Amino acid sequence: MTETLLAHEAAIRLTAFVAVLVLMAVLEAALPCRQRSVTRWVRWPGNLGIVVLNTALLRLLPVTAAVVALVVEGQGAGLLPALGLPPWAMIVAAMVLLDLAVYLQHVLFHAVPGLWRLHRMHHADLDFDVTTGSRFHPLEILLSMAVKLAVIVAIGAPAAAVVLFEITLNATSMFNHANVRLPMALDRVLRWIVVTPDMHRVHHSIRRPETDSNYGFNLPWWDRVFGTYRAQPADGHDGMTIGLPIFRSVRDSRLDQLLLQPLRNPSAPRDSDAAGFPDGGDARHLRRAG
Repeated sequence: MTETLLAHEAAIRLTAFVAVLVLMAVLEAALPCRQRSVTRWVRWPGNLGIVVLNTALLRLLPVTAAVVALVVEGQGAGLLPALGLPPWAMIVAAMVLLDLAVYLQHVLFHAVPGLWRLHRMHHADLDFDVTTGSRFHPLEILLSMAVKLAVIVAIGAPAAAVVLFEITLNATSMFNHANVRLPMALDRVLRWIVVTPDMHRVHHSIRRPETDSNYGFNLPWWDRVFGTYRAQPADGHDGMTIGLPIFRSVRDSRLDQLLLQPLRNPSAPRDSDAAGFPDGGDARHLRRAG
């Protein structure tokens, strides 16, 4: 399986990305949760342009996460090989630990002001849909890759687990950012297994305590374990405002403005109260979001 995944990694990832993107876009049209405040023609060129840039950037790197995992796997280094787990258990454990690392990194990007300046581009989207799930600043993508490589080396993640995790994370990120209204009964069950759109939409609220909750992208358990879970937004899913108090003009959705956003320092009366952690906030968000 590892050889097949590595040999066709790029094709498999592209096929999965396009398939989930198209599927969720169709479901958004058929079962929308919220009325759009901005047309797709304004937002999607910038959001999808970021995807293209990030994909090209990662392809220019001298190594990929899968290659690093393959080297580490060949040396038998890291935590998981030392535990003597069977291959299938190593793959499952690696995927769970990688997801935990993503959760902790996400909390960190909210807590550290310099990292928040990069991450806030993701939150500044004026609507919440499938393309928001891939809207991350290229510098954040590079830092995330560095963190991922460090975790892969530390735990000795198998290459197959890394490829499967990356495909799964991309798919679930697009799923849980989709503007889709799921039946409440189905949502209640699913959010114990995977992060649902209703669960993650709370994280994109303009209200800071809600922005600082529901950090999970894939597995929903970490928010419950670490006290950052919030079941519903205070204003309801129809009434909540998506985004930040800053960067709310249509012009801010352009690709060039998205790339320059970390360098911009707009003033907003409620910036430090509702937009994240530009004021040098600390773990207080864990208590406020619980």
